[in-house]
Amino acid sequence: MTTHVVNPQLRESLEYQSKLNDIYQRLQSVERCEEILWELEQGILDLLQAERLTIYQRDRDGREIVSRYRSGEEMVEEIRLPLSPTSLAGYVAMSHNALKIDDAYDAAHLSAIHPQLSFDNSYDATTGFLTQAMIVVPIKSKDTLLGVLQVINKKGGGIFSDEDLTQVQEISDLIGQKFCFDLKTTLSPFDHLIQEGRITLEQLEELEKRAHMEQSSITRLMSRELDIPTEEIGASLEHFYQVPFFGYNANLEPDQRLLEKLNTSYLATNLWLPLAGNQEKAIILIDDPNDADRVMEIQHVLPAAKYEFLVGLKEDILRYLGYELEEEEEIEAPEANLDDLIGQLQNEGVVGDDYEFGGTTTELIDHNASTIVQLVNRLIVDAVALNASDIHIEPSKDRANAKCRMRVDGVCRDILEIPAKNVRAVVARIKVLSRLDIAENRKPQDGKMAVKLRGLPLELRVATLPTVNGESAVLRVLTAGEPLPIDKLNLSELNYERINKLISRPHGIFLVVGPTGSGKTTTLHAVLGVINTPDRKILTAEDPVEITQPGLQQVQVAPKIGYDFGMALRAFLRCDPDVILIGEMRDYETAHSGIQASLTGHLVFSTLHTNSAPETLTRLLDMGIDPLNFSDALIGVLAQRLIRTLCSNCKQPYSPNAEEVEKLIRAYGEEKFSELAVDPANLQLCKPVGCEECHNIGYRGRTGVHELLEATTEMKKLIVTTAKVGEIRDLAVSDGMRLLIQDGVMKIIKGETDYKQLLRTTSQ
Repeated sequence: MTTHVVNPQLRESLEYQSKLNDIYQRLQSVERCEEILWELEQGILDLLQAERLTIYQRDRDGREIVSRYRSGEEMVEEIRLPLSPTSLAGYVAMSHNALKIDDAYDAAHLSAIHPQLSFDNSYDATTGFLTQAMIVVPIKSKDTLLGVLQVINKKGGGIFSDEDLTQVQEISDLIGQKFCFDLKTTLSPFDHLIQEGRITLEQLEELEKRAHMEQSSITRLMSRELDIPTEEIGASLEHFYQVPFFGYNANLEPDQRLLEKLNTSYLATNLWLPLAGNQEKAIILIDDPNDADRVMEIQHVLPAAKYEFLVGLKEDILRYLGYELEEEEEIEAPEANLDDLIGQLQNEGVVGDDYEFGGTTTELIDHNASTIVQLVNRLIVDAVALNASDIHIEPSKDRANAKCRMRVDGVCRDILEIPAKNVRAVVARIKVLSRLDIAENRKPQDGKMAVKLRGLPLELRVATLPTVNGESAVLRVLTAGEPLPIDKLNLSELNYERINKLISRPHGIFLVVGPTGSGKTTTLHAVLGVINTPDRKILTAEDPVEITQPGLQQVQVAPKIGYDFGMALRAFLRCDPDVILIGEMRDYETAHSGIQASLTGHLVFSTLHTNSAPETLTRLLDMGIDPLNFSDALIGVLAQRLIRTLCSNCKQPYSPNAEEVEKLIRAYGEEKFSELAVDPANLQLCKPVGCEECHNIGYRGRTGVHELLEATTEMKKLIVTTAKVGEIRDLAVSDGMRLLIQDGVMKIIKGETDYKQLLRTTSQ
């Protein structure tokens, strides 16, 4: 007779699975979860080897979690907790993060998890029960929060293990399945619409695909193309997110005091806004209440004791933020491409074909013709797709076709030719969108085009210019975005270390300089990202605000009404800031005020349009800035350019000939080339090839080349004596500065770019 010995670990695992299955079966046997919880309590506690448990369920209005079952003989009323980081269960409900706490009374540990997190010991004080170790996990259906499971005290004392945490999460999953049935939760935001027969699964998949490709709003497509009322879409969202839906109400104005504390562009990009609130409670409208990362960012940006979340449509959130009030036109991508649209134009007539520039003819131009509208829309859509910074519409002489070019990665690229008979209509359409005077074609005009592309706001700066061949137009695409981390700026190791050291100072002035479009704003926001901590008050004045980040108070200057950088700076000094960013030092007043601010205990950042770091010092002195004050205030100057990089998909390594190597050595400097630690005889470089990803150009994207001048003691002495540029440059180099061209040579040797692009960007 053979005796089989069962492995103790296997036996324990089988017993655990059997108990877990029993809990599942008993949960499924009742109509509502509450009917069976009291029977299951001991089984769950035995399974987890715990003393007590509390099960919370999210209430119907989504504002709180409410205790549906609680262990213990003490008579305690139901517990209601707000979604807030001020309690353990409230924090888990808000963040969707599980907690394993070894000691609930360890305030330092709780504070390390979240500064506001604390344990309410009033229950212990009243009942005499002592809470020690805890596991608190969210109860969810997919990503939707349905409740919280809280397990208290390991039997026999001690702390819970990671395995215990896994087991609690498995039980919370079982309870979540039952809560899902109780609350009639759906599995996706639009499941309810499918169940009601308002949309088929195939239609939904098609709309989701289109919304993704066009970066549009799926709810907008539902309303427009399937005629589904907003109320029905909202009801479907409520079933999934388990919070109330809140639509657009033209008579409701969000709390302006709260909006003034936040940046509208930031809110529009992140698709949420505070409808009302104070330090006690904030009511937040958001398009995805399940986005736990965004929810936690909201409570960081807008602190409150508790939060109430409502779900809204993307387009409604943008309307509340004022974008609808600006009557932005929706730019829809035409099905036809540019070549097809030009072909249609050539087959169409045009009113006013006898126009002569400079004459007095004022005939009507059909700038609203369908093909013209589609062509301008397509140009904007393609420019965004190509990541172009500018669109140029340029008439030609002798009634030849007009040129349309786009600047991509700093280089203009021919896109198409517009028939001469249609170019006026194209320019007129652009002027209509940017609210310029279409009847005035003898003077330059400047304006802005605020439109929506795929449901999101897009801004373009427009400038028209009367040339001898006709009116030309340039559209600059202003793309809002997130700040780039400083370690992604491709700074040299030396520059990276020095910049981090310089910006750690409590006061002074740091300048980033270079021509228009050289990435100065990107660099400044990367620097601010390093020092953007809760203990600092940071104010920025920009024109325009292109990059947003939480924690900054950002101001858009408006020179046309007299609100320029100088006025903004004066206002900032009355607002108790630690750090100030002034978009540009355009004149003596702004430069003088910025330096004075840095001398009175503020850290000031700004930009100038100069060619190099040494030239910046002489430019400011030429403005009339006091040399002594300037020398005391200056921390450093970072000059930069953007250089095209080789396409990473197709660039090809090669061994350069002796002439190419000699060029690099001369460019870097023969006496310093050895510091690069490369063997000229075995140098490997890369060259462009061309592929589909880079449109057969060989280059894709840009990176920075930099030179950093540090305001050392000797440099400050030169500033006081108003030294010449050459003297300043020589001292900076001896202090460790490497010139733009030298930084470019480093990036050539790394295989990021080539000598041709370096010459386009820097001078010897």
